[in-house]
Amino acid sequence: MMPQQIATEEFAPLFNSRQVHFAQDEEVMRQVYALRYEVYCEEYGFLPAPDYPNRCEMDEHDARSLHFCAFNVKQELVGYVRLIQADAQKEFPFQSHCNLLFEGTALPQASLALEISRLMVRKNYRRRVGDILAGVRQSFRGLTPAHDDRSNSPQILLSLYRQIYKYSLQHGIHYWYAAMERSLARIMTRMNFGFQQLGPPTDYYGVVAPYLATIRDTELLIGQKNQALLTWMRRPELNGHPYEAAVTAA
Repeated sequence: MMPQQIATEEFAPLFNSRQVHFAQDEEVMRQVYALRYEVYCEEYGFLPAPDYPNRCEMDEHDARSLHFCAFNVKQELVGYVRLIQADAQKEFPFQSHCNLLFEGTALPQASLALEISRLMVRKNYRRRVGDILAGVRQSFRGLTPAHDDRSNSPQILLSLYRQIYKYSLQHGIHYWYAAMERSLARIMTRMNFGFQQLGPPTDYYGVVAPYLATIRDTELLIGQKNQALLTWMRRPELNGHPYEAAVTAA
């Protein structure tokens, strides 16, 4: 039998993202904490390295977060993002830092939302001139199906977003919060992810502003602007990832 063909519209053919569990996937979570230390403490200086003598960055939000990792075809960790649930007071971390919101801003019910946090791509996958922390060029203009891991397509970012989108659909989540720098917010708009700014910029691991995306509105916008992307995000995965299916089917 011939190997199965990868779909023509494949937006992250060389990366496989999946959820990892805080209390169960201990080895992967150790890799996550080490990556976060490399990026947040050593590379960007958002957090003081001496506070993490074991070279693992973790915080009080990890236990109530959903963790998602991106891996290359060698199953090496190359990207990460987490979704933070509201605390007992029904508040999210961004609210203690971005505490000024535009007049008239109404926040949705906390149980229907999650905060996107610690979105990052490993440094050696950000070698292109102008790449930001999320692994996308600042000059990014729009999405096309990707065919190699050095194209202009933000494959790792898309792979991670695909997983948090699927998780959100399965668990009744309707909204995403994110504290983003202007460059990433601009890129998300060009990808047709409908984040709306909620307040002015503030210093929260760099200069960022709070944003909110309504997942249903994002689906509609992507469907209008790039139906192939929406089809790919919704597509069931075979053997965990289309790449694996192509190379293992016989």
